[in-house]
Amino acid sequence: MVNVLNDSDSEDELPPGWEERATVDGNVYYVNHYTKGTQWTHPRTGRKKLVEGELPSGWERCISDDGKVLFVDHMNRTTTYTDPRLAFATEYREISQPVRQRFDGSSTALSVLHGRDLRGKLALITGANTGIGFETARSLALHGCHVILACRNIKKAEEAVKKIQQEKENTTCEILELDLTSLHSVRNAAEKFKQRYRTLHILILNAGVFAVPYELTKDGYETTFQVNHLSHFYFTLLLEHPIRSCHNARVVVVASESHRFSSIQHVEDIHPLTLSPPEYHYWSMGAYNDSKLCNILFAQELSRRWPAVSVLSCHPGNMVSSSISRYSWAYRILFAIVRPFTKSLQQAASTTVFCATAPELEGATGLYFNNCYRCDPSNAAVDTALASRLWSVSQDMIINVVKKDKLWQELALK
Repeated sequence: MVNVLNDSDSEDELPPGWEERATVDGNVYYVNHYTKGTQWTHPRTGRKKLVEGELPSGWERCISDDGKVLFVDHMNRTTTYTDPRLAFATEYREISQPVRQRFDGSSTALSVLHGRDLRGKLALITGANTGIGFETARSLALHGCHVILACRNIKKAEEAVKKIQQEKENTTCEILELDLTSLHSVRNAAEKFKQRYRTLHILILNAGVFAVPYELTKDGYETTFQVNHLSHFYFTLLLEHPIRSCHNARVVVVASESHRFSSIQHVEDIHPLTLSPPEYHYWSMGAYNDSKLCNILFAQELSRRWPAVSVLSCHPGNMVSSSISRYSWAYRILFAIVRPFTKSLQQAASTTVFCATAPELEGATGLYFNNCYRCDPSNAAVDTALASRLWSVSQDMIINVVKKDKLWQELALK
């Protein structure tokens, strides 16, 4: 949450050899000219800064021939690489805890939203035709939110919408076809959304697979990794403009406590062949654990890159009885046995809905929630080097598919 801090000049002064700079999207970072390293936090205070608003009167931002950003002061006829808004940068801190815990593991999504009016809000939820995703969509829609169910199975999505509309008249729901096993489908879905809407208040990345047999997607990547992480990563980046054009937008990434058992611990563990392994190195539970860590690392890095957007990740519940276990008869039996002791689907959707709508979380970002309350994820999940590496590798894996797609299109036209 953004807080103006009255720190002394001596505390804020940079040590020798350090320089303050700003990214194009307003993140302040610090350059150490001795080590040639960079970091997001102030070397003395350990805090972050953000530059916002218009440039001062008489200033203009330009792009040089070599692609660098320049700032031109037309009044004094000077040019600099330094953003003049740095002089007015605002220090901010992520909130340490909500003031008080209003909800817990027994709370339902509908109780979280009790008395709330979400009319005028637009939410897009992946995998919203069944399970926790459906209860999330249903709860938001019943409180006036315009909900878009982004799903692969259109027939089931239509049945889900009909179910919601039968429960309450005048609910606004629509369907967006989205197949997370295809980056081409992801791109088409994002384009269809942007053709119709200019802003997006809430994006909930809910869809996921669990314990699936080894299989490659249409793009040649292991299914668990692509569906749970890579396609969601791509979908979010494609929706950057409508999300960042919206005041107080939120991105909620549904992760899992299973991330704590991921084998990814070091930067070198993040590689295309480890994220999307060959069949002889594949273990379905291990792939799921790794994908859930990727979810939180993505949320962490996105919160740094899009500081004006609230990016939150959460754990819905343990072994919740839903269709997620449908790929394994052993897990179906296990989930059935523990069903009396686990959350209902409404309870499982509560933390997602809390992250997406709670007023006390306005301005909060980079946080992880369980049972509608902030908790600390694993050490690996908050490793900035891991998060940065995952972002870079994910981009490269998407680019490789897009290049192939364009090549096939060109060959087809010949």
